[in-house]
Amino acid sequence: MDLPVMPPVRPMLAKAVHAVPREPGLVYEPKWDGFRCVVFRDGPELELGSRNDRPLTRYFPEVVEVLARGLPQRCVVDGEIVIVTPGGLDFDALQLRLHPAASRVRKLAVETPAGFVAFDLLALGDRDLTGVAFAERRRLLESVLEVGPGLYLTPATTDPDVAEDWFTRFEGAGFDGVVAKYPDLPYAQDKRVMWKVKHERTADCVVAGFRWHKDGVGVGSLLLGLWDDGRLHHVGVASSFSAARRVELVADLEPYREGAWDGHPWAAWVEADRVAGGGEGAGGQGMTSRWNPRKSLAWEPLRIGLVAEVRYEHLQARRFRHTARLSRFRADREPGSCTYSQLDEVPPAELAELFPGGSASSG
Repeated sequence: MDLPVMPPVRPMLAKAVHAVPREPGLVYEPKWDGFRCVVFRDGPELELGSRNDRPLTRYFPEVVEVLARGLPQRCVVDGEIVIVTPGGLDFDALQLRLHPAASRVRKLAVETPAGFVAFDLLALGDRDLTGVAFAERRRLLESVLEVGPGLYLTPATTDPDVAEDWFTRFEGAGFDGVVAKYPDLPYAQDKRVMWKVKHERTADCVVAGFRWHKDGVGVGSLLLGLWDDGRLHHVGVASSFSAARRVELVADLEPYREGAWDGHPWAAWVEADRVAGGGEGAGGQGMTSRWNPRKSLAWEPLRIGLVAEVRYEHLQARRFRHTARLSRFRADREPGSCTYSQLDEVPPAELAELFPGGSASSG
């Protein structure tokens, strides 16, 4: 492979803001909820690079086929791998695609095919476009991309009211929010030179367990649960604590550690997973991260009694799509009051509205 922009490429990033920016001249795009991916194509050679330098090519053979049909012979394109369903973007199904077995990869490529949404052009032919203004990169991308089933060009607008409408209506389709950028912006690798606005809400959750930080001294994350029909469902984690806060949390959680397994709502399925061959159970010593196999996800239970108010963006498949942030502990709330009923229900939206004249299906 010999391209004017070679892997690895660190994608250009966005800084978070609390409202859709309304500066004159900005360009707005939907913020897709998938795997960020930079595509490198040099004739028959085509590679899918991830944000953390992990190759994605082997996991998405159907995306490779679509890109081979719809991209120029020599180019570098920034975009997002997504799975589009009638109910919206399915990030859980996307995560399941990262499977080590080739036979499983082939099976899932048929059952849950992914697509690719292009939103930037970094190189075309022998030309490095990273120093070119975004408006020109977008114009070139529109002229060379052969949009079709499984390959899309992200919508863009200069109207902040349209962006506000996307932000509101398409949350139910699983979108992260809206991105804004200047039209004269060059492609700045690994720099937060754009803006992103994302949905954020609060919920009161049961703190049912925790994981130690990798330093072995403080708390790395809190395991959160919500009740529904008499069962405590794991809905995600709260993390990103400062070093000082990680140490403080050890003391905060200490009163709930003794006798935590006695009657713990998750004890049964942890034991079932252990018997089935999963080590110490789901979340136990045998569980590892899909993105980093060397990262242990072992956790310790806590006696049910502690309630945390957390900030979250949106719910997908009854779980927090992204890591939640701890706001405070709620001594005034009973764990039994932490149910799904407190959460906002966002109606699904039709993705086809973002693709006029084309299908939003990635099949």
